Amino acid sequence: MQHPLLSRKAERFTESVIRGMSIEARKYGAVNLAQGMPDFPAPEEIKDAACKAIRDDINQYAITWGSKNLREAIAEHASWHLGLEVDPEQEITVTCGSTEAMIVALLSLINPGDEVILTQPYYENYWPDCVIAGAEPRFVPIRPPHWTFDPDELAAAFNDRTKAIVLCNPNNPTGTVFSRDELEHVAALCRKWDVVAITDEIYEHLVYDGREHVCIAALDGMRERSVTVSGMSKTFGVTGWRVGTILAPPRMSWAFRQMHDFVSIGAAAPLQEAGATAYRLPRSYFSGLSASYQARRDRFCSALLEIGFDFDPPQGAYYVMADFSAFVGGLPDDEAFARHLVRELGVATVPGSSFFRDKELGRRFVRFCFCKRDETLNEAIGRLRALRALA
Repeated sequence: MQHPLLSRKAERFTESVIRGMSIEARKYGAVNLAQGMPDFPAPEEIKDAACKAIRDDINQYAITWGSKNLREAIAEHASWHLGLEVDPEQEITVTCGSTEAMIVALLSLINPGDEVILTQPYYENYWPDCVIAGAEPRFVPIRPPHWTFDPDELAAAFNDRTKAIVLCNPNNPTGTVFSRDELEHVAALCRKWDVVAITDEIYEHLVYDGREHVCIAALDGMRERSVTVSGMSKTFGVTGWRVGTILAPPRMSWAFRQMHDFVSIGAAAPLQEAGATAYRLPRSYFSGLSASYQARRDRFCSALLEIGFDFDPPQGAYYVMADFSAFVGGLPDDEAFARHLVRELGVATVPGSSFFRDKELGRRFVRFCFCKRDETLNEAIGRLRALRALA
């Protein structure tokens, strides 16, 4: 019997559009506003801590689920930032980035026939994660201009087969920060249908205009049914370090730790030691981070609006989902527009449809990221001003 070479799962996947646009950026010498990686230095304190850890020969395997020092620092951070008292011995798992954290959680929770609710647009890994884990995704739209969900549509997605809901807050790609009232609505549905809430909170410290970041695990009745995913990448500007975190009750954490062990064994030991330093930075670092990103957002969004894009400024994270309808001209859709930007103007973005299963919903959007130095953003803005000729 002749067996197919590739699995049906693998055949369903395509190259990451985000990473693909970064390749295009390098090819055409473009300013890369596609992939969410800062082009400015990480804090000196944590770089020094990483170097010291290597010099001190912390170069062998750490405890699979995370070094004790890092887990204790994460617990301290969760206490003051999220309002959660977390046991570092039983409720924290350190992973190879938040990307691994998400797939580990789903692989540990999902059985055949289980459904997982995803909002769309969604971060591009979530749907493949569901495929790998064997979950059936159900999509609930969040709509512009405010990118919020309709409570009735969300409620209609829950049923007896629903195992989990995945919510990115602050949201990638839209920049929405879900309010306490919105999260209370989600929480009520999770309690009603006995559903696990998996929240990707990697942008937890990037919240603007005095808004509050609310962790759904801290709401009444949600601690035992919540999985909180985050990591170092965005808060400390070290996307290449791949140190992620999962906060969850002991029973789920035990399963996550076993799954993580067989998927990757563990995150880099010296970078975990640096992570302990990072999570214990003064609180002024975290408030200053939010303020600096808000200043970037304000400058960049003001320029995009002036040029002719249409959007509501993001409430958090560091992305802008921008409607480019004013510039379509002879360009039929978001993919053609993104190609025009990177190849002709030298600015890389992400086509909006890549964040949707229903591709037509994203055809008039591109996503920009603004986690860049002022000089980088200024260069991109200058190049984008040529778009006026297409209007």
